[in-house]
Order: sequence, then C-alpha cells, then structure tokens
Amino acid sequence: MLKKDSVNGKAHKRLERGGYAWNTWPAWVKGSTLIVIFVLLLILYFMLRSPEVNENKATWLWDASIIEEHTDEIVTFLTEQKVNTVFLQTKNSVSDEAYRHFNAQAQAHQISVHALNGHADWAYTEKREEGTAWIEWVKTFNEEAAPEEQFAGVQFDVEPYQLKRWEREESAVIDEWSENMEEWIQAGAEGNLYMSAAVPFWLDKREAPGGKGTFSRWIIDKFDAIAIMAYRDSGQQMYDLSKEELGEADELDKKVWIGAELGHTEEGEHLTFFRKNVTNLESEMEIAAELGTKHSSFAGLAIHHYEVWHEKMNDGVPLVRKEEK
Repeated sequence: MLKKDSVNGKAHKRLERGGYAWNTWPAWVKGSTLIVIFVLLLILYFMLRSPEVNENKATWLWDASIIEEHTDEIVTFLTEQKVNTVFLQTKNSVSDEAYRHFNAQAQAHQISVHALNGHADWAYTEKREEGTAWIEWVKTFNEEAAPEEQFAGVQFDVEPYQLKRWEREESAVIDEWSENMEEWIQAGAEGNLYMSAAVPFWLDKREAPGGKGTFSRWIIDKFDAIAIMAYRDSGQQMYDLSKEELGEADELDKKVWIGAELGHTEEGEHLTFFRKNVTNLESEMEIAAELGTKHSSFAGLAIHHYEVWHEKMNDGVPLVRKEEK
C-alpha cells in the first residue's frame, strides 16, 4: 500500500509535467479559448434574457378644441407618459393653424400625430365619399403645411356594428365596408399617409370578404397598423383578446396597438379602468405590455382616451376649457 505522501508526490509531479494541458498551452491559444468562451456566454445571455418591454403608448384625443389653449400641457403630459403617437380628431371648428402648431410641438418631442375621424355609417357604400373627402382634406392640409406641421397618418374609427343594420345584414355590411376601406387606403397611399384603423377584438371571428381567411387578417393586410379595442380591466385579458391579431400582424409585418379603456361605460365595469386607481392601472398596463412585447408587431398600448387619462393621473382634476373660464 502506497503512503499518502507518495501518492501526493506523484500527483504533484503530474501537474508539473503538464497533467492538465492548460498549463502547457501557448499564451495565444489560452487567449483565443477565453475569447471563444466569452462569446458563447454572451450569446447564451442574449438568448435567455427577457426582451426589453416596449413601453411606447398611443392615445386618442377626441376633443380637438383643447389644443387651441392647452398644447404645451398636452405635449408635456404625453412625453411624461411615453406616448409616441396621438390620434387627433379633426373638426371644422378647430383652425388649421391650431393643428399646425400642435403637430409641430408634438413632433419636436418625437410624438407622431395622426388625423382621426369616422362614423358608424361610413361603412355603407353611400357614405364612401365622405371618408374619401376627409382623406383629401388631410392631403391638402399636409401640402400646405411645413414638414414638421403635417399629419404623419390617419386613423379610421368606423364601427357599423353599433347600427341596427349590422344585426340583419352583417355579411353585406362587411362587403360594403371593405370596399370603402380599399378606396380610402388607395387615396391615403397617394398622399404617403400612414394608414391605421381602430377595430374590435372579435373581427378574427368574422370571415373576410369572399370567405378567404379572417376579416381581421384582411384589415391588417390592407392597413399599415390597427388599434384593437381590447377593453378589459386586466392586462392578461387585454392581451388574450389581441393575441390572434398580433399573430396575424407578425406574419404580415404590420403593427398592432392594444387598446385600454379608461372612460366610463354602461356596458360593464370589467371593460374599463375608470374606477381603478392609478397603481392598478399602471400594473395591468405593464402586464399587457410585457405580453405584447413577445410579438414583433406590437406597437405599444393605446389609451382611450387622453382627457380621462389626464384626469386620472391628476387626482381627478379635469382640464379647464375655454368656455368654462
């Protein structure tokens, strides 16, 4: 039986003679090996880490009259809330100068402004020209404005399912609606406008015109982006209502905003964050954003709408309008 010292001595000699090859490798080999190991670990890190959450937001601003006196306040709030897109309703009672000023101020803060309009009956053939005329108005506005004062795009909010005819002639309405959208998209493309549409979450359960695929996929394919009215008081549910459209948009290389409702509704408290506190709102929005970020198509959350959002974030204090002074 070998003595302990004898065994240790032999092991020590093996180390001295290069029993572990590393000790005998040239310096350049050691250096190259360490670099390879480092690169492999770096690749593994990026493969395993969670993607950075897309915190971008959009919002609808329906009462455009407030931009005449509150542009600075609005833009400051939007910047603080990481909003990079505003859907701003256009109306004859607001001057072109007010729109130009607001657009320029927003763009100076990296906020894109999209003209917003639409009526439920714009889905009907006889109302097609109203939508087209509005697109032409936006194009003319942009032609007469400086680059920083222009609208970056337009958003249609057309909801024919609010009208009684939808219950009787849903398929016919979808056919007329789709034909109208094709004309509007063509008109918008001629003006180099980014085209989007606000849509309900359930269009993936309706057939596209001609029965080829879902109506949601048809719309996503035609437009540059959609905003899904996935109104629930849960971030998980907001995502669940949107994931089919997000998947379709992933395949089509288009963009999707997931909508969140903050206003009062008679349709059920589970559809809105109206009675939720700010902490709950922000927590649920973070959940929706984290889930949405898994999709390349996710453009961010779309908050409906600016005025109630501003009021909620300012302890219930509403904006003071000109006529209220």
